[in-house]
Amino acid sequence: MATQRQLTGTSVQPVMNQTPTDSERGENREDQSRSTVSSIARDRNSILLLLFLYILQGIPLGLAGSVPMVLQSRKVGYRQQAMFSLVTWPFSLKLLWAPIVDSIYSRRFGRRKSWLVPVQYAIGITMILLSYSVGSLLGEDGEVPNVVILTTLFFFLHFLAATQDIAVDGWALTMLSRGNVGYASTCNSVGQTTGFFLGYTIFLALESKEFCNKYLRWEPQDSGMIDLPTFLFLWGVVFMCVTTGVWWFKREKREEHAEEKRPLLSGYMKLLSVLKLPSVQAYAIAILTSKVAFAACDSVTGLKMVEAGLPKESIALLALPMVPLQIVLPWIISRATAGPRPLDVFVKAFPARLGLGMVFAALVSWTTVIGRTGNFPIYYYVVLLMVFAVHQVAVYSMFVSGMAFHARISDPTIGGTYMTLLNTI
Repeated sequence: MATQRQLTGTSVQPVMNQTPTDSERGENREDQSRSTVSSIARDRNSILLLLFLYILQGIPLGLAGSVPMVLQSRKVGYRQQAMFSLVTWPFSLKLLWAPIVDSIYSRRFGRRKSWLVPVQYAIGITMILLSYSVGSLLGEDGEVPNVVILTTLFFFLHFLAATQDIAVDGWALTMLSRGNVGYASTCNSVGQTTGFFLGYTIFLALESKEFCNKYLRWEPQDSGMIDLPTFLFLWGVVFMCVTTGVWWFKREKREEHAEEKRPLLSGYMKLLSVLKLPSVQAYAIAILTSKVAFAACDSVTGLKMVEAGLPKESIALLALPMVPLQIVLPWIISRATAGPRPLDVFVKAFPARLGLGMVFAALVSWTTVIGRTGNFPIYYYVVLLMVFAVHQVAVYSMFVSGMAFHARISDPTIGGTYMTLLNTI
């Protein structure tokens, strides 16, 4: 799975007195640095394209996250909002059809473009058509919101976005040179975060008349600067334009051992063979059990702080400064994860994140003490923001290094399936 060893038939003879000097070490580091910069420059356009494809992928996800907020303003009950939460299922289940994306394609059109182009066209067309009816579906004309149809349409959008994710993950393994394949995880993390931020935070801010009147306008108006139909239409057009550009101007590299026609079942058989690999099973057990250590801290800390008296609005506001950090961090971490040993970052970040659990436990106790006074001072929020920021560094170090490792060890011949399997873990 993971380790590739090159064996040679020559014996290595010990050489005495060949320890490099400090100047030689400096020259070697400079040569490696120049080589890295040159390698990144060769893949610059591919990295930018991957980044933008992942940004597009995040737009429907962000919009799906913003719809419940709009439904809540329409006085829709929690039961119907819970029904809408089903739209996120395709990303959890995409491993079921990932082998199909790897197995069926046209060599003439391009292995990954065979799926990417029609799927992105379908997303664009769906968003444009939905823009004409989403207002009535949300009950803007005084009607009752049709949550069933909204759930169906956004479920379909998520299914298309999940399929696009499979195709892009697989394409990244061959689009980037072997030395830069670790940057695929950076593009994924930054792109999806940025896309979700645009589709959720930016849309909700521009759709809110209160926010626009307070921060963006000289004279108050009765509506926001943009509504959901307009937002859907604009991004639908962007999807169509970008997809056309990829179709005409981006060529795929010819993959070795690629077959014109491959039996559909062979993709599932290869997935089964990967699951049987002892190294994959050991890695899955290690990753799944490692997350147990953070489960309580990640899921309960915020609730305990609210229970202790911290306003939930304050916690929501503290999340906003984290978004730029979440976008910048992967680029910084990528310098360490793009090398041959990306999991070194994971191993170093693990104890730091584990130790933060005790820090959060102390914060909860401190919050309980301050909560009794009913007044949270500024320095409390400063400390809370700093701890949250350090926590994000640890989280993203583990996340980006893990995905970089997946990209490095995945077999490009079943790249979409391999990446989907490892990322699902």
